[in-house]
Amino acid sequence: MMLVTLEQAELCTLPRNTSCMSMPVSPKAMLIKTLLYCIALLTVTLNLLVLISICHFRQLHTSTNVLLLSLAVSDLFVGLALMPTAIATLQSCWILDKITCALWILFSSILTSSSIGSMVLISVDRYVAICAPLHYSSMITQRRAKICVSLCWICSVIYNFTILKDHLSQTDMLNPCPQECILIISYISGAVDFILTFFCPVTVVIVLYMRVFVVAVSQARVMRSQIVADKSRTLIVVARKSEMRAARTLGIVLLVFILCLCPYYSPSLAGQDNTVDGSSPQVWLFFCNSTLNPLIYAFFYPWFRKAIKLIVSLQILQPGSCEAKIM
Repeated sequence: MMLVTLEQAELCTLPRNTSCMSMPVSPKAMLIKTLLYCIALLTVTLNLLVLISICHFRQLHTSTNVLLLSLAVSDLFVGLALMPTAIATLQSCWILDKITCALWILFSSILTSSSIGSMVLISVDRYVAICAPLHYSSMITQRRAKICVSLCWICSVIYNFTILKDHLSQTDMLNPCPQECILIISYISGAVDFILTFFCPVTVVIVLYMRVFVVAVSQARVMRSQIVADKSRTLIVVARKSEMRAARTLGIVLLVFILCLCPYYSPSLAGQDNTVDGSSPQVWLFFCNSTLNPLIYAFFYPWFRKAIKLIVSLQILQPGSCEAKIM
């Protein structure tokens, strides 16, 4: 980690009134904050709908949706905890103590790593479903999906505790300004983090989805050239089309995720120190990815739209609603 110089420390000394002058609240700043609060509320609402849908309706209890559930939990916490805190301190001082700042940074890092891990698991799930459909039901079970999700979150917690242990134990040394909540990651630490949490996972995702795309295109050509005669073969074709549609949708989710995460790691690519600040555009672009994910589900997944109608109309409160046909 890079230490703050003495000159920088002298600019940030108590009392707060002389060291941390908040920006005057202009109509433009209020409009921006209101818009960001609306985005946070939308993020929480949409991801809560995803959680309720997958947990309530028994037909949605699939291995793929277990992975989507993990991603939705991560996105929900982004909208519930990270976004409001970042908005509250936008253009103003950090109103909480150093320990809370360190925990906020740790929590945001854990959510980032767990989201990336969930994306890798989703790509593996789609790869097996498309490239090895006969073995999918035996290889990818709900129990194994839950174990993988649990390991993903556990590894994320351990990894971020390890990489941020200096920042957690020496919060005053690494950032002596009590009115700022900033994590400055050195080039070496940033390079290691870039390789482990961005380059390797993204490479795996791209390679798997390139393979999925090639297989899906070849299967589509075969299905066009064959005449479906009996009902059983019709069901097989419909099932394959459903798997391809799911792969396409999740591929869009992964593409949007990569595009939202690239700016965050751009300083590491440029060989610069990376500053993690809740008000930086790179961090907010990644936050907004948590809003985009459920919107993509709503646009491409008919089952999600149907589940929303049942939830909003309170039909899920009726007896036996969990057995409703969603897909």
